[in-house]
Parts: sequence; structure tokens; C-alpha cells
Amino acid sequence: MISEEEKKVLSLLEKLNIAYTRHEHPPVYTVEEARRYYSGMKGAQCKNLFLRNGKGNRHYLVILEDSKRADLKQLAEKAGESKLGFASPKRLLKYLGVEPGSVSAFGLINDLEKEVVVVLDKDLLKDEWINFHPNVNTATLTISVDDFMRFLEHCGNRIL
Repeated sequence: MISEEEKKVLSLLEKLNIAYTRHEHPPVYTVEEARRYYSGMKGAQCKNLFLRNGKGNRHYLVILEDSKRADLKQLAEKAGESKLGFASPKRLLKYLGVEPGSVSAFGLINDLEKEVVVVLDKDLLKDEWINFHPNVNTATLTISVDDFMRFLEHCGNRIL
């Protein structure tokens, strides 16, 4: 069964003429759990982290290859912040409209005020395809990297 959150993502992708392949799987909460279901999925697998600055007045969605470790000090430097840390589930729901385990670039459709800054690992753009949860952790969507960039452009958030 497709949730309302996922229907919202699929509807926008269709409106933007973005083709996708949907892969259904049991709920996953970590990259390690998700790896069990990668077979048959082409393209880059992503790790998505929702961070906040030390004051809690700026938020960042970090999108990187799932095999990479995020260096929070280096990310803070890149973002011009003194410190970055993980945002609370309450903030995650407020800004991206998702629960822990479902963090995804597609959550940007819920950031109507464009408050979240996207930090994008450029290595992800080397692949032809990219995979994200459709704002629920029971499915993964594969889209082309070109279409992903069009999606980000449509959302209008600042990208680092």
C-alpha cells in the first residue's frame, strides 16, 4: 500500500515528467539494513543526514554516497558554521515532513519556506542513476541523476 507521503512524491515526479522505478521492501532504518535490498537497483545509493547548526537556526540536508562517512567538522566548515549536529526528530518532521529512517531529498517538497540548505556529494553525480526513499522507508525510487538535478531545481533550496 502506498502512503499519502509517498503519493505526494510520486505525484510531483509525474508532474515534472520524471520517470522512476519503484522498489518496495520492508522498513529500513539504517544504510546497513537497506543494503539487503539493493540487488536489482541500479545507480548510486544515498545516505541522507539532517543536520542543524549550533544555534539551531539553520538546517542542512546532507546527501552523500552510502559508503562514505560524514565529517561533521569539514561539513560545518563548508557551510560556514562553527558546529553542526544531528537535528531532532521534531525538527525533521517540521522542516522535511518525515520521520527518522525516511530522510530523503524528496523531503524538500515539504520545505515550503526553503529553509533547508542541501549539501550534495558531487561523487553522486558521476552515476547515471540515483536512489532515494519516497519519504517513507518501505520503498526506494530510482531516478536519473539529470532528473534529480531538475527536481532540486524545482524545489529551489540553496545547494552547497
